[in-house]
Amino acid sequence: MKVRKYAVATAVAVMLSVVGFTVTSAPAQAAAKEPVVIVGGTFAGDFTASVYYAPLAARLRADGYPAYIFALPAAGLGDARNSAAALNTYVDTVRAATGSARVSLVAHSQGGMVSRYYIKNLGGANEVTSLVNLAAVNYGTSLANVAKLLGLGNCVGIIGCQQMAIGSSFLNDLNAGDDTIGNVRYTNIVTSEDEIIIPYTNGYLNNDGNNVNVKVQSKCWARVVGHVSIALDGTVYSGIRQALAKQAIDLNCWAI
Repeated sequence: MKVRKYAVATAVAVMLSVVGFTVTSAPAQAAAKEPVVIVGGTFAGDFTASVYYAPLAARLRADGYPAYIFALPAAGLGDARNSAAALNTYVDTVRAATGSARVSLVAHSQGGMVSRYYIKNLGGANEVTSLVNLAAVNYGTSLANVAKLLGLGNCVGIIGCQQMAIGSSFLNDLNAGDDTIGNVRYTNIVTSEDEIIIPYTNGYLNNDGNNVNVKVQSKCWARVVGHVSIALDGTVYSGIRQALAKQAIDLNCWAI
């Protein structure tokens, strides 16, 4: 079932790329809700991100949110600090274009780590209302340590990979002090079937008053959701919608 779910998600992305379907900005007629910036994950360069996250952007637009897609520079293989600086610039552009003082972020995988750095260190706490993380690399993944374990070097020299390793200096600095910053509302949605964030509980943040951790299978025990497909899953989107609306998270287990 997991393999099938992953294959379906991949097929959707490939199919969209074949027809040249890309999404870069919100339509002019979008309702006057706060803009949402989707922050992509590792390996999702400009084109891949515009294709893969298009269904998520379409869901947000259908709910009245001006939705934008941000791809990590160098597909997330470089320094996450540089990615966070680029995200800061991108958010400023979105705020200027929409006239909105703040945006919300929906961040996938490494995108969550980058978003948290922007909020904590680059003024994002004054520009972001909500951060909804999807299988984020909050406390690292043992998968990023595999290359070193196999004697292939420290992530084969890839800085972005090194920073996602459990116990990396980057994550230690990011997680020093409060996990959540200012008045930003944090929601972390994880799946126990995550094949990338290992253990999946490293996608959680400590709760210091403005944070909610949600495991899909705690509410929807039969739901098959992997690391890649979490950005396309209907049940997960029901939680995203509730988080953006500042509602309690009560996942719709039957959502498509």
